[in-house]
Amino acid sequence: MQHKPINPWLRQALELGPPILFFIAYMRFQDTSLTIGGRDYDGFILVTAGFVPLLLATIAILWKLTGRISRIQVFTAVMVIVFGGLTVWLNDERFFKMKTTLVYGFFAVTLGIGLLRGRGWLKVLMGEMLPMSDRGWLILSRRIAAVFALMALANEIAWRTQTTEFWVTFETFALPAFLFLAFMAQSKLIERESLSAGGAGPNSGDGTA
Repeated sequence: MQHKPINPWLRQALELGPPILFFIAYMRFQDTSLTIGGRDYDGFILVTAGFVPLLLATIAILWKLTGRISRIQVFTAVMVIVFGGLTVWLNDERFFKMKTTLVYGFFAVTLGIGLLRGRGWLKVLMGEMLPMSDRGWLILSRRIAAVFALMALANEIAWRTQTTEFWVTFETFALPAFLFLAFMAQSKLIERESLSAGGAGPNSGDGTA
């Protein structure tokens, strides 16, 4: 399917809307409980039940508007369906909380496997946006793998030691902000190794992180 341009503000709204709405809904309904079929469901479970179809709907809309869907979006959707479904079915919020650890952990391990094979697998996901040398992708993949590993560890500590309200705020804002800043901190590397800027020449560095 041919890729179609999309208004960047609309893209941001579709990508960031579901987690922000999850945060707003939880803050509104965290003290709410509902009895269905003789089982009591608290606000977190109810909001999770609404978040799963909302995320799938926004991904479907993005696919319809752009003609493409990224591997990250597909993987995230699968994880949300599986662990969101388990959370509601078993009435246990721990499954949805550990989902974030598994997502970031999976990304860290996947990039790590690529690095062991001498490949910077971030290029597969971001090569069209950032034309860089293979060495640049190796360095960036190494750094971002470490970032994902730290995020997985941070999430695991947060959901196991802090309140649900803290975790929802942490997962919605702190982790994405940390990832954004981590990518922004790579601007010098991206500039140095950019193919369009003539980077990655024989004297442009030794390929270390």
